[in-house]
Amino acid sequence: MTWEIKTLKIPPLKDPILIEGLPGIGNVGKIVMDLLVEKTKAVKIMEFFSYGMPNSVFVTQDNLIDLPKIELYHKKINNTDFLFLTGDVQPVSEEASYEFCDEVIAILQKYKCKYIVTLGGIGLNDIPQKPLVYITGNSKSLIDEFKKLNLETKIYGVVGPIMGISGLLLGIAKKKNIPAVSLLAETFGHPVYLGLKGAREILTRLDSKFKFNLSFKELDEEIKMMDSQMKGVPKKAKPSKFQPKFQQEVNYIG
Repeated sequence: MTWEIKTLKIPPLKDPILIEGLPGIGNVGKIVMDLLVEKTKAVKIMEFFSYGMPNSVFVTQDNLIDLPKIELYHKKINNTDFLFLTGDVQPVSEEASYEFCDEVIAILQKYKCKYIVTLGGIGLNDIPQKPLVYITGNSKSLIDEFKKLNLETKIYGVVGPIMGISGLLLGIAKKKNIPAVSLLAETFGHPVYLGLKGAREILTRLDSKFKFNLSFKELDEEIKMMDSQMKGVPKKAKPSKFQPKFQQEVNYIG
């Protein structure tokens, strides 16, 4: 199985930092990445496609169909090159997941990536009102650099295996000596629940760390609307802009 990589215009990159977020529990990582790409006006530089992705298409707003895709974006912020990896889906097979991570790591090696930050959710049995954000990774020094951002470091016993791209990238990066951490926010483990509050907690910490100067107004409005619907769902609840294109069944952390 091979990955088709469409390369667009790539600017000069100096020690870029990769932030990854794909659909998973609560779609926490995906929500964060959608907001980062939108608010920073990041530019797409690569597209990834493989037969290892879900055997589905989605219908676009103009009533046509499109294949699922994973994309890499770039934005220079405060003189730092950021790469944002996001997409509609995750690879569905273990083999495709490993191959995808190999492709990504090869790209990061080429451009001398400084480190990786992956994002995901931790599914709980109840809806957390104030989600905690945990950190783990393959580098103690990088974890120490991040843990000052009000992150929970005692993660052993809290989560099981970190499956999906958010976990696998950490392991493949370790083999290639690329430091990497994962930020995992608590969320409700129901397959159709949107982890907006967990996404906000991660965004707050990324904004503090990297000085993105993000506005949270739109996300906060979505959270208020979700809270009101949870108390008493109206007959026609307004769909969230963060609703995933594909509603995959996810039962892993990531």
